[in-house]
Amino acid sequence: MDVVNIFLTSDLGDTLDTFEHGTKRFEFARLRAAGPDRLVEGPVWAFIDWVMDDLAGLEMCRRLRADPRTRDAHITMVLEPGDAGDRRRALKAGADDYVVGPLDRTTILDRVLALQSHNSAYSAQQMRLGALMIDMGALRATWDDTPIALRPNEFRLLRFFAENPNQVLSRAALITGLAKQDPPLDERTVDVWIGRLRSALKNAGAGNPLRTVRSLGYVFDAV
Repeated sequence: MDVVNIFLTSDLGDTLDTFEHGTKRFEFARLRAAGPDRLVEGPVWAFIDWVMDDLAGLEMCRRLRADPRTRDAHITMVLEPGDAGDRRRALKAGADDYVVGPLDRTTILDRVLALQSHNSAYSAQQMRLGALMIDMGALRATWDDTPIALRPNEFRLLRFFAENPNQVLSRAALITGLAKQDPPLDERTVDVWIGRLRSALKNAGAGNPLRTVRSLGYVFDAV
């Protein structure tokens, strides 16, 4: 089943249940200033509040357009009733459209389903980080053009590390990032994935860019 990601800067993102429609599953998540905290696989719809607690909605919109994970997202700015100038500023900042809040689950889904046919194409991206290249469409990774032999979980793990280089990531953060919370996953399983990923990178000539930070987690050292 294809996944459609619906991110909201409001706390609705933490409370709304998944919705299935035909061959698609619509998953809701909270979007904070740092961007998505999990892998983004499939089309993205983002509903950005004009007024946020820690960031202006316009700046959030600009950040999403600058982030390779979300630059192709359909962005809807959630405005308060009032000045038409806000609408112009939202579109100028990179929003695709706007809606007057407050929102609820039905309003969001109705809007996404109505517009999806115009924004359904998801172009697989390639990500480069030094000698590492990850092709999301082909589910293939290489190091200096040498293929890295990876199982699906290790491929997704490598991608998440590449999206968050030079950051210490705990086991819990990795499980959340890979959306492996249901059913609950033993954190020690992450150690198994790390071991396999390290071995695959070494066999491809990458050395050991994955560093263990004692009692904290792991970091992918990008050159």
